[in-house]
Amino acid sequence: MSDTLANIIPWVGALGMVIVGINFFAIKRYPAGNETMQKIADRIYLGAMTFLKREYSIIAVFMVIVFVSLAILLSIWTAVAYLCGAVCSMLAGVIGMQAATRTASRATQAAKDGGIAAALSVSFTGGSVMGLTVAALGVIGLGIFFIFTKNDPQNAPLIINGFAMGASSIALFARVGGGIYTKSADVGADLVGKLEAGIPEDDPRNPGVIADLVGDNVGDTAGMGADLFESYVGSVIATMAIAAATFDDPIPRMILPLAMISVGLVASVFGVWSINLFKKMEPHTALNMSTYTAAVIFLVGAWFLIQSLTGDAKTFWAILTGLMCGILIARETEYFTSRKPVKKIAQASESGAATNIIMGLAVGFKSAILPVMTIAAAIWIAFEMNGLYGIGIAGVGMLAIIGIVMATDSYGPIADNAGGIAEMSNDGPEIRKITDKLDALGNTTAAIGKGFAIGSAALTALALFSAYQRTVGLDSINLTRPITVIGLLLGSMIPFLMAALTMEAVGRAADKMVQEIRRQFRDIKGLLEGTAEPEVETCIDIVTKSALREMILPGLIAVAAPLLVGFLMGPEALGGFLAGATATGVLLGVMMSNGGGAWDNAKKYIEEGAHGGKGSDAHKAAIVGDTVGDPFKDTSGPSMNILIKLMAVVSLVFASVIARMF
Repeated sequence: MSDTLANIIPWVGALGMVIVGINFFAIKRYPAGNETMQKIADRIYLGAMTFLKREYSIIAVFMVIVFVSLAILLSIWTAVAYLCGAVCSMLAGVIGMQAATRTASRATQAAKDGGIAAALSVSFTGGSVMGLTVAALGVIGLGIFFIFTKNDPQNAPLIINGFAMGASSIALFARVGGGIYTKSADVGADLVGKLEAGIPEDDPRNPGVIADLVGDNVGDTAGMGADLFESYVGSVIATMAIAAATFDDPIPRMILPLAMISVGLVASVFGVWSINLFKKMEPHTALNMSTYTAAVIFLVGAWFLIQSLTGDAKTFWAILTGLMCGILIARETEYFTSRKPVKKIAQASESGAATNIIMGLAVGFKSAILPVMTIAAAIWIAFEMNGLYGIGIAGVGMLAIIGIVMATDSYGPIADNAGGIAEMSNDGPEIRKITDKLDALGNTTAAIGKGFAIGSAALTALALFSAYQRTVGLDSINLTRPITVIGLLLGSMIPFLMAALTMEAVGRAADKMVQEIRRQFRDIKGLLEGTAEPEVETCIDIVTKSALREMILPGLIAVAAPLLVGFLMGPEALGGFLAGATATGVLLGVMMSNGGGAWDNAKKYIEEGAHGGKGSDAHKAAIVGDTVGDPFKDTSGPSMNILIKLMAVVSLVFASVIARMF
């Protein structure tokens, strides 16, 4: 049974990629709009793909260095696994970006032809390409490596860990680089266009608008796809490592997480297709119903698989715990980014930008409380069900339906781009009203995706930490030893350092954008009057160069910091380091992601007519708050979950080397 199932798993992933192809070509059959819409879409496509090409060429240098290091220090097969994980992550970004940039103008045209239901269906289909690609490539990659290593279950995780390290390292570069790009373009365009020039958002006269629309894709599509891909494979690999070290007959329990994500991929496909049944409902309800459809199908399949492989019902309850944890975090995130807290921020905007920012920070801090309590409860229940293996499999349960979760997340930037194209092609306020409604929901779905990512990060990091502890032979982490406390404090510091570096990077890049947009408004005669064309390519080039330069240091710190602590201070200090980084990283990630989302939706709530509507003093204050929140929610916050898992994976990969030194 186990061998047959292991051999089937990669083929399930291959079938998923076939469905990705079907959905991609289905998108291209929709009308792309008039000549103006197509011209704008082509500019966005070229800008996005140029950025991705230049970003990947820089990352490739890093990949070669790490590949050689792993081959020398560990084994050639660990290095090959690392390379495959990195390539899969990059490939997911390319495919998702292709789909997203080709879908946006078609979503705008769908809004014109069929209203909000048609626009939702097209946008969601485009997002599903990214979602199902992430899920399918994970199943294929992990399935193939397991087939080749299953005859040596004790050493198999040492090789497959390389796959997780490849996915994690690319994810951090992609998330940080994409986040710096998108937010520096967004901040620059908003500050000069909306506040100084007083022109609408996405106005074609604004030189920064195309760069901003490109940024939506490189940050929230390619960046988020790489983010969730590494969460996805990391949870599976951590569970496999625990199974190999815990059970006398580990193979069935090593196959189980792979089987779970295969079932989750199938469930996600049905969830994506089910949007056609629900698209006439309110968009928010339709997306929730599709997600719940996938969740129910997954749970039914999971029950039968567990009975066949292990016969242990407690494992099913651990998986259910993880899935429910993800859903609860999603609902908690939705509350803080779309309901009463958002209205409080909007109301505070009437007193000015300062009170808007104070209230937004308070909402962000409060929003971390419930998710952390939810994660803590899930850890306790999962451990009671099945020990450390239960915690690992709970993380798999949370992310097994990543295909549908990522589809709802990727739908957001497509809807945002559709609104920009509608504005720039003068499609009228009624079309922009449709796209704005979808865009506001997209902010919430993006925050939910980040909630899933940070929740899974906590579970996965704990599982990786446990696997590391077993690998280096530590029975416990002694917090009465000064060296361990030093490691704890250093680890707690790293997320704050990462937040500072990424926020500063956005600030520096945004300043260059502001100066350039001001220059064009000042020097290009007729630009503000609408009789001259802006120099769009100059703005794109500025943010591209800035983002690629600024992403290098955070990425290197994430890889180097745990190695320095481990090699200089020993395995126990590194254990304290990972514990500190996980605790502060989870809290900072939730606070910044939710706070930024709440600021953004407070601005949109005012733009719908509340508190004076567009152009009011409250609106101007909300724009300032949204500008502060942009790097919170799309650069610094989302990088935290990748950071803590990347450091845990790096520690696990080099654990045997560190243990031999001490």
